Formats: sequence, structure tokens, C-alpha cells
Amino acid sequence: MNDVFALWTIFSIFVGVSLAIDLGVFSKLRKKDSHKEVPPFKAALRWTIVWISLAGIFAGIIYVDMGQQKLTEFVTGYALEKSLSVDNMFVFLLIFTSLNIPHKFQHRVLSMGILGAIAMRVPLIMGGAHLLEEFDWMIYLFGAFLIFTALRMLIQREEKKIEVEKNIAVRALKKIMPVELNIQDPKFFLIKDGIKYATPLLVALVIIEFTDLLFALDSIPAVLAITTDPFIVITSNVFAILGLRSLYFLLAGVMEKFHYLKPGLIAILMFIGVKMMISKIVDIPTVVSLGVVMGILGIAILASFLHAKKHPE
Repeated sequence: MNDVFALWTIFSIFVGVSLAIDLGVFSKLRKKDSHKEVPPFKAALRWTIVWISLAGIFAGIIYVDMGQQKLTEFVTGYALEKSLSVDNMFVFLLIFTSLNIPHKFQHRVLSMGILGAIAMRVPLIMGGAHLLEEFDWMIYLFGAFLIFTALRMLIQREEKKIEVEKNIAVRALKKIMPVELNIQDPKFFLIKDGIKYATPLLVALVIIEFTDLLFALDSIPAVLAITTDPFIVITSNVFAILGLRSLYFLLAGVMEKFHYLKPGLIAILMFIGVKMMISKIVDIPTVVSLGVVMGILGIAILASFLHAKKHPE
């Protein structure tokens, strides 16, 4: 094969068909369970396995067509983006809790949010890769930014609730249209007395998109530290993002048990930042980066599991 266009075509078919099934056919099945407050655990687990399996199949195609090195870059980028994106789910939960959006309406917001995230990240990735190719010194800027982000996360207090009225994304939305924060049904807009209002679902979507933009500014430079190949960066990012919705519903009830996840993400960002800063002196192989990322993530999850077992309250 050895044809990038053919790989882009296969990737587009993978994503297009999967999204059509997820958003189309299976949305009808979800309507049957719309009276339920929490989506079925088995459905979330099934779709999480489906998305990971699709990423695995595509990784196999990359190996056959592009070789071992590109496979390692894809898997590392996928694992890195997936682990960093888990932090998004805590923010999703915070947003939905702050706006009192029930579980049965959250799927609609996350579906639109993920589509928006994909559309937003592709040009950011292309721009970041172009900058690194044109200006070698940008790698130090990206590395310093990741280290700064890790340090900021280290000293940042955990928020229990989002102050919706003070959120910059909500303030921007209010300049466009009035906002009605009382939720009634799963609609993004509400017509009242002939005036169109933004509902809590649209407010949540706006905050999620704005938050994802901030997360992308952290995660994209991290993946670019692994490879500057736009194809690998885009495909690994998209596959990681696509599975977030099902993973969110899978973990929604146990997120508070991931006690050491944040320190783990801080360590990963710090490692990638240092890797970029010393890249001109010490070349850390991609397979080593993959081992470090997976090792840190594994230790964080194991430590969280032991902590939850020791402190069940």
C-alpha cells in the first residue's frame, strides 16, 4: 500500500462509519432507555472496548504500511492523549454537576462536544507541526510550556463547582443571546415569549469546547514531542477523543477513586516537557517514552486502587 492518501481514506472510513453507528443507530436504542437516570454500564463498557479495538486495528494497519517506528509513535501518542484526556472527564463531571444536567441529557452534550473537539484540534495540530518544522527553537518553548503546565497543576486547588456566571465562555455566550439556566428537556435552545434562549445544555457545550481548547494546548505539544508527523498526531488524537464519551459514562460513578491520577498526569507532562527541552542533547527513543508514560499511568492507577481499598469512604 505505502500510500498516505490510502491511509487517510481508511482512517476517514473508520471514523465516519463508527460515528454514524454511534450517533445514529445506537442513539435510537438509547431513547428506549431515556427514562433511566444513568446509562447502562454494559453499554458504556461495550463502546469503550469497541473504540479501543478500532484504535488497535488501525495501529495494525499502520504497522503493515509504515513499519514498527510509526506504530510505536501512534501507540505512544494514543496512550499519551488518552491518559491526559482522562483529566477532561473530571471537568465534564464538574460542569454537569454545576449546571444540574442529569445523566440522561449528558450524552447529547458530549456527542456534540467531541465532534467540535475533533474539528478544533486538526488545525491546531497542523499549525503546531508546521511551527516545529520551520522553527527548531519552538521545541524549547513547547517543552517549557508543558513543564509550566505541570507545575501549575501541582499547585492548583481542586474545584468542587464551576462558577457558571463568572466563566469566560458563558460571559461570551451571554453577549450573543440570553441564557436560561433552568433545564427542562434535552434541547440546546429554548423559545420563550418569542425570544431564543440558550439552555444549560448549550452552556455546558460552550464550556466544554472552551475547556478542551485549553487542554489541547497542553496535550498537542506533548504528542508533538513524540512525533511531528501530522498523520500520526491527528489519528492518535482523534481515536483517543472518540472513546472519551463512553469512557466517561463507564467511569462516571468511580472518578473520585482515582486519587493519584492527577499526580500521575503531572509526572507525564513533566517528563515530556523535559524530553523536549533536552531533545537536542539526548534523544530519548519513542519506545522508551511509551514505557515511561504507561509505567507512570499504571503506577498512578494501582496506587489509586490501593488507596480506595484502604479508604473505602
